[in-house]
Amino acid sequence: MSRLPLILGAASIAAVLGVTLSLTYGRGQDLADCFGTAVAGADIGGPFTLVDPTGATVTDTDVITEPSLIYFGYGFCPDVCPIDNARNVAAVDLLQERGIEATPIFISIDPERDTPEFMGDYAANMHPDMIGLTGSPEQVREAADAYRVIYSRNGDDPDYYLMNHSAFTYLMMPETGYATFFRRDTTPEEVAEQTACAVNTI
Repeated sequence: MSRLPLILGAASIAAVLGVTLSLTYGRGQDLADCFGTAVAGADIGGPFTLVDPTGATVTDTDVITEPSLIYFGYGFCPDVCPIDNARNVAAVDLLQERGIEATPIFISIDPERDTPEFMGDYAANMHPDMIGLTGSPEQVREAADAYRVIYSRNGDDPDYYLMNHSAFTYLMMPETGYATFFRRDTTPEEVAEQTACAVNTI
């Protein structure tokens, strides 16, 4: 994947989040000890309609039924996405050891290649609890926009192109929505620790 567009996309997301983090939110203040800053309540996330591996149409409320680690990427990603998804499922396993159930969710930003069946196989190979979602280009764009995800196609080859995309994982809570985001260098242990703190705080 081309690093420059990814870095620029990440910088844009960070700028939006940086402005948000400077504001004061009630729940964010409650979670300050978990994340080191007041982030809950930011305008990240929202309603979406996508397609699950069975081909059924699902909404955000159908899939975010417990603390969820949401990551946007694509199945043919050669490096970044597999590493980030592996980190997220490792964090989910650590949370399960603490008695906390959480769901890793992988949303495709490449609906031309990532069919529902493909996303189902990808998710199943990563973790039995992972949910893989795709949809029409319009559905994917709507979901990505809700999470401030930036992505674009890189290359003209119809089969072997790459996708540039921002690479954050979002912690979403079923009742209260967005809690925080995790950067690529956050460890599974840190993700699990902060998620557990959020679960015990909210």
